Amino acid sequence: MSPSARLPHAGRYFEVRLESIGGLGAHAAGQVLATAAVLNLGLNGAHFSSYGSEKKGSLVRSFVRLGPGDKPIRTSAPVDAPDAVVVFHAVLLRSAATFAGLRKDGVFIYNAPAGDHPEELAALPATARIVRVDALGIAMQEKSRPNAVLLGTLCSQYPFLDADVILAALCAEFAGKHPEAVASNERAFRRGAAEFESVAGLGRAEGDLPVATAEPAWGYETQPVGGILPEPGNMAWNDLSASRTGTLPVLSGEKCIHCGVCDLVCPDMCLVWGDGEEGGKFERELMGVDYRYCKGCLRCVESCPTGALAKEVETPGLADRLRVPLFPELIA
Repeated sequence: MSPSARLPHAGRYFEVRLESIGGLGAHAAGQVLATAAVLNLGLNGAHFSSYGSEKKGSLVRSFVRLGPGDKPIRTSAPVDAPDAVVVFHAVLLRSAATFAGLRKDGVFIYNAPAGDHPEELAALPATARIVRVDALGIAMQEKSRPNAVLLGTLCSQYPFLDADVILAALCAEFAGKHPEAVASNERAFRRGAAEFESVAGLGRAEGDLPVATAEPAWGYETQPVGGILPEPGNMAWNDLSASRTGTLPVLSGEKCIHCGVCDLVCPDMCLVWGDGEEGGKFERELMGVDYRYCKGCLRCVESCPTGALAKEVETPGLADRLRVPLFPELIA
């Protein structure tokens, strides 16, 4: 049987959308998957990614479209009705666009540690397969990246994506420039293919999810009043939490000498200062971090002379629990 005959759906392409942020390896994962399918599985394939001028820390979508070897792919449109959605960062579950277009018999894979399942998953089709894998935790243990883990999990859900073939392509991708990463990526891939959890009973939607629509066309009756900014951009309303790739700085007040070195190197002014105790040693004291504006660069950790700021793995709810708001008046 030819590889193309094993595609899960006859008569249409098999399409995958990788939802991520720059730095987690979604673009590389899509490239590996499409390359292996074309060169080693006898399929036609296309891959491209969508991101802004600076990829790291910003929203990234990577698209893979596969078809039979005798069926040319003549579209380069983004994948808007995917068979599989792979989510590299749990914060992306807050956006409806992450779920958009998933087919009713599709597979939804998301990166998260074991624990309570996000309530946002109720938006998924009731008949879709939902798969959770701790891609970040595995990647950190194996000194790899989440993309290797999630590729392994994706292959475990679709037998036609021969895991050995995809793994060989992943190893070949790094064998030249980063040979030291080959073994760790292989371990991460194999753990992703084995250490996942299939979750049932969370989706509530019926049928295929609607495709995300672009901004509505503005006409003479619907265009906004001139000179008005309907969505003003400023620091107070900005949210950098999606830029973190699994770790954040945590303050130990007992160790802090309130020297302010961390504030000098913080690029996003997310450190919160307040008045010290009357008659105390310090006039101004570091109160904590507002994680809404922290992108997890850890410059503060690197520069702290006492170790008061330490790097910790971001587990669900940790940032909300430790957050000290810069703008309390904006909290509802």
